[in-house]
Amino acid sequence: MSRTNSRNLRATVTVLSALVFVATQVLGVAVAAGWAIAGIFELGDTIGYVLMGLFSGLGLYMLHGFWKQATRIEPLNKPD
Repeated sequence: MSRTNSRNLRATVTVLSALVFVATQVLGVAVAAGWAIAGIFELGDTIGYVLMGLFSGLGLYMLHGFWKQATRIEPLNKPD
């Protein structure tokens, strides 16, 4: 007999909504910080893009941690 993996729809929508909200904030701040630092210190466009990429990578790492914590608190699968 096959076991179905039923999803908890309400928890899934809650976690995904929170992730989208936090992701837009984190990535927006990362890009803005790279742009601002490059502008203040007159580092040029190339260094500005590098800083934006580095800060965005750090932001994605933080979002991965947020995803792990959110799914630990709000399980996406229904209990058996």
